[in-house]
Amino acid sequence: MKTIITHNNLSLQIDLSKPIDISIPLTNNEQNPIAWYQDIPKIEPVRMGSDASEWIGKVSEGKSSTNFNNIFFNPHAHGTHTECLGHITKDFYSINQCLKQFFFTAELISVEPQKVGEDLVITKEHISTALNKTNNISIEAIIIRTLPNLENKKHLNYSNTNPPYLEEAAAIFIREKGIQHLLIDLPSVDKEHDEGKLLSHKAFWNVKDVNQVNEDARFNCTITEMIYVNEEVQDGSYILNLQFASFENDASPSKPVLYSLE
Repeated sequence: MKTIITHNNLSLQIDLSKPIDISIPLTNNEQNPIAWYQDIPKIEPVRMGSDASEWIGKVSEGKSSTNFNNIFFNPHAHGTHTECLGHITKDFYSINQCLKQFFFTAELISVEPQKVGEDLVITKEHISTALNKTNNISIEAIIIRTLPNLENKKHLNYSNTNPPYLEEAAAIFIREKGIQHLLIDLPSVDKEHDEGKLLSHKAFWNVKDVNQVNEDARFNCTITEMIYVNEEVQDGSYILNLQFASFENDASPSKPVLYSLE
């Protein structure tokens, strides 16, 4: 199933039958990635009543005609999620209200974070060098794959491990390039323990005061964290379909999907 997308007077063809899913599924076991000092998610059948009369929402238990689970999770801690600037502001802003379009031109880049003291940092130079290699299609979203790209990213417990992060200058550079959506395979664009500074979040969204958000803050821009891009997916230009569940919350679990340009 092929379709042609017209963008900035260019005709871009994609095959909708060949999606590239870069999300990490949510599970209720130790295989689920974890961040921010949380336990694993819970997916368990509803239980009502007590003792012999207890009703269990699980067909295999023989007491229900349907599987009927409760799910307890944290979108920021338990897998791929997309967040809006409401993640860092005093006033409430919802991802469901901030993001109203879902298809974007996108560039996938691979970078190896640089050692800076005890940290591994993605720098402005990493981003600018990678983007200088791209074609002339205007970029609305950037997808950052960190190297080495080990498959255990899908299962890591990131808590208290000081993962790599994006330096403030890199986030400013991405913002000044007019890129609206930032996707990364790390639990945060900021350092794990940064005394609440959140420099890259603030720089990307252009939030100058979290207590009184400036009018030129980027309300329609998003950050998606904890993605995973398989090795066989090559750096280059794609169409991104940024899907998420319709939560009235600063963040939602999401399913970013790429389509190769033909």
